[in-house]
Amino acid sequence: MFKKELWVILTTLIALTLIIAACAPAEPEATATPPEEEEISYAGETVTIFTAAGEEQMNVFRRNFIDFQERTGIIIEVEGSPDFETLAIVRSEAGDPYDILNFPQPGLMADMARDGYLVNLGEFISDAEVRAHYSQSWIDLGTVDGQLVGVWHGADVKSLVWYPKPAFEAAGYTIPETWDELIALSEQILADGTAPWCIGIESGGATGWPGTDWIEDIMLRTTSPENYDRWVAGELLFNSPEVRNAFEIMADLWFRDGFVLGGTTGILSTNFGDAPLPLFDDPPSCFLHRQASFIPNFFPEGTQVGVDVDYFYLPPIDMQYGKPVLGSGNLISLANDTPAGREVVRFMITPESVRAEVEAGNVVAPHQDADLSWYPDDVTRGFAEILMAADTFRFDASDLMPGVVGAGSFWDGIVDFVAGQDLDTVLDRIDASWPGR
Repeated sequence: MFKKELWVILTTLIALTLIIAACAPAEPEATATPPEEEEISYAGETVTIFTAAGEEQMNVFRRNFIDFQERTGIIIEVEGSPDFETLAIVRSEAGDPYDILNFPQPGLMADMARDGYLVNLGEFISDAEVRAHYSQSWIDLGTVDGQLVGVWHGADVKSLVWYPKPAFEAAGYTIPETWDELIALSEQILADGTAPWCIGIESGGATGWPGTDWIEDIMLRTTSPENYDRWVAGELLFNSPEVRNAFEIMADLWFRDGFVLGGTTGILSTNFGDAPLPLFDDPPSCFLHRQASFIPNFFPEGTQVGVDVDYFYLPPIDMQYGKPVLGSGNLISLANDTPAGREVVRFMITPESVRAEVEAGNVVAPHQDADLSWYPDDVTRGFAEILMAADTFRFDASDLMPGVVGAGSFWDGIVDFVAGQDLDTVLDRIDASWPGR
């Protein structure tokens, strides 16, 4: 009897064990990996970045991606054209956009964003990521209608005048501190037998833009920052007393007999990249050239900034407006939404994405976490310091205006004015081109 009962108990236990085992959840396979932890490979994928930069600038730009390409496998192709504005729009309208657009004009970027051609970067980059690298002012300038569509890659200081240092010092000239002193220096150089200024506004499909920079710098020195902002927004007309005054001050320098090498013909026909070259003639064919911090890219090979050529801050005109600084830069936008393209944009919000250009002295990094030790010398590091010391900083107005104005009628208006057209006609034509008027 005991053996029978024991057998029943054992049989029952075995049965219960089998039932419990059958009901237990299956063990996960040892090789399973959560999808979010899988490493995505981009090996062999190509991302094309389209820019308005010239070949020399593009060569340095490409160096930013050497380590990134090795790390990700993404192949970066950089294409450039002086007709950036036209080609970027045409390709997008045709449904065949470049992957990434390197915009020189925030106004054009805003136009393309509103036309639905750019990706909202906030879909894959968090606010915290962006704020880790940029101050709010830079973020705002890349935001259109509440969406982040552009992140800043490089910046330039525009309020600079370049001069041939050895010849300048040998002639006994001194750095002007006011606009009146700048005009007096120009008159002195002319009296000594040399045209004081070199100016060139030819730039292919973008011809005229160097002249818009002059107007903007003068505006910051002759009216309030608030008026400058109203002008950018289209609330202050071009044919207003404030803007007209800026054109007249520029004309007083540009059109004065002997002040500019080659006169108005030289201004119209000289490419902006060739314009500073007479500084390096022996003896110099001119002594002064107003241009942004990127212009050393176009100096003769081997030129040493601070030794062969140097710069000074474009002096104020009306002291009540302090020492303002005009600047510019370029933004990165995603036009073709691909995983590889997103990965490139994620990289480009980091200061490492501009390091090669900073080390080459090509740009000032807009990233707040960029390392000042990257700048190759005190001269280029000084560009960043000028930005920090400005009483007022404003971005290039034409780059912020609607593309049809800032990258269109404003450029054309400069050309027409230099060519001899009446100022009222020029200013009224620009005003009439403003969208919605």
